[in-house]
Amino acid sequence: MRKRTLKQTQVEKGGVEEHVSESVPALDGASAAQPFSSTEQQSYLNTIFATTSDVMIALDEHYHVLHMNPAADKALGLSAGEATGKACSQILRCQNLNHMVLCGTSSCPLKHALETAHPLPNEELIIGSKPDFSREVSTSVTPNTFTNAAQGAVFIARDVTALQVANRVRANFVSMVSHELRTPLNSVHGFIELLLQGHMGALSEEQRVYLGYTQEGVQQLISIVEDILFMTRSDIGQFEIKQQEVPLRSLVRQVTLGLQPQALKAEVALEQDIPHGLPSLYIDPQRIKQVLNNLVTNAIKFTPPGGSVTVGARRHDEQFEMISVADTGYGIPPEDGQHVFERFYQSNHSEQSKMGGYGLGLSIAKLIVEQHGGTIGFDTILNKGTTFYFTLPIYHGQGTGKIKQTGRNKGNVNKD
Repeated sequence: MRKRTLKQTQVEKGGVEEHVSESVPALDGASAAQPFSSTEQQSYLNTIFATTSDVMIALDEHYHVLHMNPAADKALGLSAGEATGKACSQILRCQNLNHMVLCGTSSCPLKHALETAHPLPNEELIIGSKPDFSREVSTSVTPNTFTNAAQGAVFIARDVTALQVANRVRANFVSMVSHELRTPLNSVHGFIELLLQGHMGALSEEQRVYLGYTQEGVQQLISIVEDILFMTRSDIGQFEIKQQEVPLRSLVRQVTLGLQPQALKAEVALEQDIPHGLPSLYIDPQRIKQVLNNLVTNAIKFTPPGGSVTVGARRHDEQFEMISVADTGYGIPPEDGQHVFERFYQSNHSEQSKMGGYGLGLSIAKLIVEQHGGTIGFDTILNKGTTFYFTLPIYHGQGTGKIKQTGRNKGNVNKD
């Protein structure tokens, strides 16, 4: 019985040195046969490059196009001759799914892959510099070394437009159901509040305790519905941020004051470390309060009694400040590290099962930070603590109060 074995080799194609799988015929119980000749291998790779339906583009370290395949010509509405030598911002013009242009920002996938020297797989983007050729794709960006020892990257993209249409139908349905749930839940919450205030007559202490438990449960359901609505609206493009000049110290003070009762109940010290003299930020204050609330709430939940949670900040560079939320808690197990920003991800860690939650807080934080052009990450040491940090743009007179519409359906944003 014949089979194929795979052997890694390096070949040169179109001026680009690539790692490919060399196909070698072999027989069961026998040694491998001779590999393809260089000419056969070159022909084999050229056929794949020319006939694949995936967009394939080679770029140099300065983000200029070196070569692209026919699928890229068709997808972008440009011939290889027109595109070669031009900056990728003119050819690809990568945007996130909320139509924010990533070129020149820290969220640019090419910049990230080249700076970290690690492949970037499965990034969902919108590419295309021409309106009629804009499309949603799933991309991978792989750093490479070309034949002249120059650094560059190979950009591969697969069109997922049809899949995203189906996803938007699903998201619209989820959004509609969530919206319909929110109204009766708010009514229940309001009537419980009236009962607790004594509008329906005096209550015994036991009745107050049980109504309090009920109110907490209803509030948790409302929070879940609100978060699901937020994520689904983001998925279908109905997400806007209203950026303005905001002093960070006052924003952090509001968040820590609001969460102080929760920290006291958990016996965790809630502290601030915001230096004087930091410039104001250019942010949506409500959205960033949501980010801080999510991060600080998580930190309090996963910090044992006697520990502390500290909100800090420092200048990151000329364009961004870095904000951090550091705790002295349990830390994040290594196996959970790559999943913490995934929607609905739940750790199997024993402390997670005790604390509960539904796995949307960090996903929402990441979405909001990236929509501001920033990045988010974390450092952790088991049983020592975790620090989440994220960057936000500094105010440079961009226009206070200006509404920045980033959704797909511009001018048609649901305000509910």
